[in-house]
Amino acid sequence: MQRRQALSLLAGSAGAVFGGLALAACRKKGAGASGAVKLQLNWVPEPEFGGLYEARASGAFSKEGLEVELVGGGASSPVVQLVATGGADFGVVAGEELVVARARGVDLVAIYATYQTSPQGLMVHASRGLERVDDLAGGTLALDTGAPFGAFVQAKFKLPGVTIVSSDGGVAKFLHDPTFAQQCFVTSEPIAARKQGGDPKVFAAPAIGFDPYANVIVARGELVRASPERVQALVRAVQAGWKGYLASPARANGEMAALNRAMDAATFGEVADAQRPLLESDDTRARGLGAMRNERWKTLVEQLVAIKTIPADKAPAAESCFVWPG
Repeated sequence: MQRRQALSLLAGSAGAVFGGLALAACRKKGAGASGAVKLQLNWVPEPEFGGLYEARASGAFSKEGLEVELVGGGASSPVVQLVATGGADFGVVAGEELVVARARGVDLVAIYATYQTSPQGLMVHASRGLERVDDLAGGTLALDTGAPFGAFVQAKFKLPGVTIVSSDGGVAKFLHDPTFAQQCFVTSEPIAARKQGGDPKVFAAPAIGFDPYANVIVARGELVRASPERVQALVRAVQAGWKGYLASPARANGEMAALNRAMDAATFGEVADAQRPLLESDDTRARGLGAMRNERWKTLVEQLVAIKTIPADKAPAAESCFVWPG
């Protein structure tokens, strides 16, 4: 099982992507015009999208008057660009990606935060006996250096004698080198490594100070302002889908497995179990699945400024990044 790493976050080509887009020319008929909407995923069908596939299978979308097309993606899916230009009505991105987009003048707004706890982390060999990331010295660390989590790790920890390399998202190097550590998703690479006889120990990103919302559903600000009822209908359907998936993931897992032959049925079940504590929180139990708070976005904006992912004078206001009732 190979899993994408956290993002390359529009690096390098971002100015050309956004600066050269004529939004009006590219805009298609969207959610504000009819019940048919396109929701662009940023990866292939896997349990991280289980609630969306369950919403479709259970009829939750149709009950809200929505005909939702779920479009699978990949490591290089230009979700931000597609949603910004109207090529998709909604899309799934990382919280960091949304903040970077807004700092670049792209009016995207988060409407639902799937992961309340970040699934990112650092995976090391348990045999090394490391108790903290601060203990990491020597060997190799594979990071997505173009993404905020990679930048955060390098800024926060000294990492003496550690060679930083780009992550390829797989576990082959980890399995063959006891001094190799890597960025990971806690629902992906550790499971893959254990299945192949590895001894992964994970330092979860939230535990080391980086905890943005993840798998955030976004829409154009224009759509949110013009058709709030359609946005709210989608949120209600997604909540119903995730509630159903958390209760019983088998149906949606079966649908996704038919579209993603690279993951076996047992792994679908393992990942669904592993991600459960990341989806639910005291906040979601009080305010509904997908809930978001201003202080979480404010912290993320401040961290991205601190690690120089976005300039301070372009940092978006936290309250502009999302909408959530209550």
